[in-house]
Amino acid sequence: MPIVPEAWHTLSPEAIAVAQTCRHFYVENLRSARRFLKGVFPEKVIDDCFFEEMLKDEPIRMQLLRDWLRAGHKVAVVSEAGCPGVADPGALVVAEAHRLDAMVIPLVGPSSLLLALMASGMNGQAFAFNGYLPVKAPERGQKIRFYEQRAIKDGQTQLFIETPYRNNALLTDLLQQCQPSTRICIAQNIGLPEALIQTKSAADWKKNIPDLPKAPAVFLLGQ
Repeated sequence: MPIVPEAWHTLSPEAIAVAQTCRHFYVENLRSARRFLKGVFPEKVIDDCFFEEMLKDEPIRMQLLRDWLRAGHKVAVVSEAGCPGVADPGALVVAEAHRLDAMVIPLVGPSSLLLALMASGMNGQAFAFNGYLPVKAPERGQKIRFYEQRAIKDGQTQLFIETPYRNNALLTDLLQQCQPSTRICIAQNIGLPEALIQTKSAADWKKNIPDLPKAPAVFLLGQ
């Protein structure tokens, strides 16, 4: 489930129903998850719900999941953005649920990766999501050139993401490292009124380099 208010229209009726009836949640951020649940179902008594935060630098408490499931409770994973379990700590919770032989049901909702691919005009038959690039040089430049060559030789569209405050730095590195003919798609704020989804060659991007806001973005390389 995503928590961005402006994107709630993309949620399926099933996801809304789970938000309405479920009382046990693994979440990335407690405050925004509570706000999300109250937004999609104002009558829900949030104080009657149970939350466990999936903190980046701390192990997830899996015993709590075992206790909840054995007590017969439905447990939902709420992502901050995009699709739970994809580039998301919720994957660890889902893996544990499988080990416990619990039924796992993916809810239909927005996936920034697939939406970006759909809107990019790049190859949707062969593609790879590569997560985050290295932060520092020279590893960062090496990875960019590696993914570019994979896109050129195999025709495989390459997708990756970046921490929002590094968006402009990443675009600068892409334009420095990529060949002029390589196509680069920037897909930012997908599903929101201020969305930017545009594909150009590296050469064309250099003619008018945008100043990207500090907001979630997916970057794609292709031919």
